Amino acid sequence: GRRTQLLKGLPATSTVEENAAAGVSVYTFNVTVSPLSSEGVAILPIIVNTNPLAEAFDIESKGDLKYRVVTTGNPVLDYETMPKSFDLQIFVEDTTGRTDLNILTVQVADKNERPVFRGNMAIQTVTIYVLEGTPPECIYQVDAADPENAELKYSLLPAPVPFLVLESGAIFSTKEFDYEKDPHCYFLNITVTDPDGLNSTKTVNVNIININDERPYFTTKQRIYRIPEEQSPGTIVANITAKDPDDEDSRSRLFYSIQSSDRYFSINPSTGVLQVTGRIDRDAPPLRLHPNISVIVRVEDSPSGGHASEMEITIIIDDINDNPPECNPSTFRKEANENTTAGTFLLDLRNYCKDIDVDPSNNRFNFTGLSGFGSNNVGLESTVPGRLVMTESIDLENPANLGVEVYSLTVRVQDIAWPNYANIIYIYIRIKPVNEFFPVFSNLSYEFNVPEITKVGSSIGRVNARDKDWPPSVITYSIVAGGGTRDYTNIFWISPTKGDVKILARLDYETTQKHILTVQASDQEKTATASVTVNVLEVNDEEPVCSPNFYSFQIPVSLAVGTNINGFRIECQDRDSDPRSFRYFINEGNVNNHFTFSPSAGSNTSRLILASRFDYENGLDTNWIYRLRIYITDDNLLSARDKATHLIKTGTVTLSIRVIPNPTTVIATTPGFTAVTKRENLYSESAWYVPFVITLSGLLLLGLLGYLGFLLATWVRTRCPPAGKADGTPLINAPEKKPKKEVVVTMKKLNTVFDGEARDPVTGKMYEFNMRSGTRRWKKSSEPLQPVPAVQVTSSATDNGGQGTDRAGAPSKKEPSEKRKEPTAETKPAAKPSAGQSETPGQDGLRLQKQKEESEDGWLSSPAPQGR
Repeated sequence: GRRTQLLKGLPATSTVEENAAAGVSVYTFNVTVSPLSSEGVAILPIIVNTNPLAEAFDIESKGDLKYRVVTTGNPVLDYETMPKSFDLQIFVEDTTGRTDLNILTVQVADKNERPVFRGNMAIQTVTIYVLEGTPPECIYQVDAADPENAELKYSLLPAPVPFLVLESGAIFSTKEFDYEKDPHCYFLNITVTDPDGLNSTKTVNVNIININDERPYFTTKQRIYRIPEEQSPGTIVANITAKDPDDEDSRSRLFYSIQSSDRYFSINPSTGVLQVTGRIDRDAPPLRLHPNISVIVRVEDSPSGGHASEMEITIIIDDINDNPPECNPSTFRKEANENTTAGTFLLDLRNYCKDIDVDPSNNRFNFTGLSGFGSNNVGLESTVPGRLVMTESIDLENPANLGVEVYSLTVRVQDIAWPNYANIIYIYIRIKPVNEFFPVFSNLSYEFNVPEITKVGSSIGRVNARDKDWPPSVITYSIVAGGGTRDYTNIFWISPTKGDVKILARLDYETTQKHILTVQASDQEKTATASVTVNVLEVNDEEPVCSPNFYSFQIPVSLAVGTNINGFRIECQDRDSDPRSFRYFINEGNVNNHFTFSPSAGSNTSRLILASRFDYENGLDTNWIYRLRIYITDDNLLSARDKATHLIKTGTVTLSIRVIPNPTTVIATTPGFTAVTKRENLYSESAWYVPFVITLSGLLLLGLLGYLGFLLATWVRTRCPPAGKADGTPLINAPEKKPKKEVVVTMKKLNTVFDGEARDPVTGKMYEFNMRSGTRRWKKSSEPLQPVPAVQVTSSATDNGGQGTDRAGAPSKKEPSEKRKEPTAETKPAAKPSAGQSETPGQDGLRLQKQKEESEDGWLSSPAPQGR
């Protein structure tokens, strides 16, 4: 904005005293605004910068554009520690944008302040301790200061006290104190004053400390005490008292302690009461031999470092009858055979029991109260205390004692002296059974019938044996003989505890029909055996095995219904089924149900029959390759033992059938033909990568040959235009010249023989064809059918228009599992003749076709259409 004189009265200088409170006015000024400024000040006067503090001052409005600078009290101005002068830069702006910035200089004026104490006296009341008997000396140094660094004076009140303070502030005692005669505490008021009379006062406490200079003495005269043993903790034995000459006029502050072993006793440190704290057992060492306990009691007039006295007292321990008779062990376990006779000695309890009381009158005892299960068979002798004998023999097999295993008895051992303490003795007598009987099987022999397909690990039966001994003996089972074959040492396993018989290997009826085992039962001492016969039941677990299980062949599309295809038949064998039990099903690949087996059941041989003709012309059939999956099932056992639970097993045979199409359209023929010999490598269907690589390579080669053919056809069309054709020209002429072959093949010239005829569906004329190769020509009325030669040929057509023979076309598709090319039977309709020419079948409608030789079976496919 524009700089204008708006702050009236500035710059200026003002003064304020130190320690000024908040809100003290420092300076007043006005703000003048332009007449054009209708609304006054836009930015009120503010302190934008101070040197060095900004928080100590603020600007307040007084109204009518009057303002004053005041102190904030935070921080409080201090002349001694803060700057003596502050430059306040005041800024203002009116509503027209005019601004002004001026300086107010504030000077801080010094003010006289009270003296202040420093050190401990500044924050707390100081307490001084003086020992009695200490000579006069300096006991404390007062530290004070004046903010203006003026010289200070010290004074002490009240005046009649044995202390004085020097001008340096040092406080001295003026006498040697006696704690027993002088006051124990003094309060001194110390005042410090500056030259202007301003002062400050603090209090100093002086405590006189008593010192111990006399030895305490015992006032108790008794030195020997007698108490019984086993006193409860806290029992008072003696009350020891003492006095301290330093405290004759008051209760002595003495401290009592035991200097000797405090295992049994303790003393109250303040009252001197001697009490029992530990168990006092007269019957245990060391008190059993030395029943007197010596205790040294010490009294002190200070917890440490004071004067002390000691006194020895003796405490005699008296024996009481406090222990019952003890037996070690307190529980006895004995064994006795079930046939032990009456009067047999079992146990003498006197050898194991005693009373540890020292006094003979307290350690005598006797045995009474034999009771418990078995007390009718066991008793204490009447003549000799504590002697245990058998009073009656035991037979565990007797129904009256059935289930008896252990006699549980108790005997009471008791003090003769009062209070007749007693203990219970527990006696367990195990009646040991005697193995008198052999194990006996529930059957002399066992027979189990097991189907041969029983799962390994299955339980096939259980044997059981018992023993008349009581308690019943633990019987273990084992196979001691039998159960093995040529291939397996142990086919069977028996549970040692339960007797379950399980199979460890698969049973085979065709190998072994019966297994005889010898099973042994043992009670660890005596054994018995039994025979186990395992009859293996025949089950239809063998699937039919047929030959061949895979076969591939080709058939012509015109094969008659009911024909045994290629004379194919399968022969099946089954180890456990009758030859008449076989059934044949074509489960997969039999599209439109063209194929069936005859017979379909009841024989182990069957032939493949064509059930219905193929119809490709009407589109009913589209597949040229059929992959048949044949299931051969059996449902009959040779033995026919249990037909209700028979199983059915299935064998599989896979057939691959390729249908060879016959020609459906008229094509030209030629007296000669070209035979193409091609060798193929066979590969395994499991080598999945072979068809993949062959297919990919074939596709690439097909694309390359098509592209080269297109270039060649374009070149021929531009260089060799077609010549006119005359009426009566043969359907096929010999080629005049041949273009360069792109595929190297072996070529042979043979004569074509036509052994069949048919009517062309387009023109309605008759044509001849070779039944094996499919080569065709228009029929001449005067030419008879020719016999079929025993040669395999493929035909090649030529163009009457003078064009060269076209190259053999590449195969259009490659099967993923075989290296044979799928034949096609497509033909193109004859082209319409041009003006001036007669319509001759085959002219401009002929297509170059290629025949390929199939693999070793000798069949030839129909010529494939040429073109891209």
